Amino acid sequence: MTTRIALAQISAAEDIQANMNKAERFMEKAAEKGAHIICFPEMGFMRFFPQYYEEEKYFKYAEPIPGPTVERFQPLAEKFGLITVLNIFENDSGTYYNTSPVLDSDGTLLGKSHMMHIAEEPNFHEKYYYHPGSTGFPIFKTNHGTIGIAICYDRHFPEHMRALAIQGAEIILIPQAGIKGNPLEFYEMEMQAASFSNQVYIGLVNRIGVEDKIEFSGGSFVTDPAGLMQAHAGSDKEELLIADCDFSLIEKMRNERPFLRDRRPEIYDILQKY
Repeated sequence: MTTRIALAQISAAEDIQANMNKAERFMEKAAEKGAHIICFPEMGFMRFFPQYYEEEKYFKYAEPIPGPTVERFQPLAEKFGLITVLNIFENDSGTYYNTSPVLDSDGTLLGKSHMMHIAEEPNFHEKYYYHPGSTGFPIFKTNHGTIGIAICYDRHFPEHMRALAIQGAEIILIPQAGIKGNPLEFYEMEMQAASFSNQVYIGLVNRIGVEDKIEFSGGSFVTDPAGLMQAHAGSDKEELLIADCDFSLIEKMRNERPFLRDRRPEIYDILQKY
């Protein structure tokens, strides 16, 4: 089976509704190009507020799931026949998360995945805004493959990627907010290695544009189960990156290099101690 994925590398203006209107246009374009799945960047429909240190006013933008954003995109997912991965600021009864809801191609809310690892570094003051995730590592079985989610900082943790792979994820999608000045080549190699060691497709979709203190670097990409770079977006403009994922390559690579088969969980107790 071959699944076509679309990564919507977009910028965000101050007007959230305008950003969502643009996302709809990207969905229409993805459907025209025959995509089955579309993924949007981290906090893709609003300015990236974690760049600001402890600004309480941004909590007013958090919303429940389902809520306004999910309900806006459900009919669009159905209209365009697209499995749709969003990323929004969630308010779950007073607990706040960085969350990716996953919509099926008929608009059904399949579930959600939280950012599990929360960063605190220059321009990423996330520990003030987000609680550590509570969803664990869900996978989403669809007619076009099994999807796992790793949100931005999560991608740096091999345990996260492996937890998705051993449950059956064939495609791991990464909504990201990566900025210029970060060692992007190393991050790309890191995801190539994750694809290779887990024999999965990885689609990382980044933001683009300048926002106050920071400039997002774009460069969205897709890696394949052999660890090779399959598709790469530019670093200077909005772009819809399209890539085909041939799942027979997953089986081929797992037969040739059976890393998952040769795991020995019974001897990994040390991982629970440190």
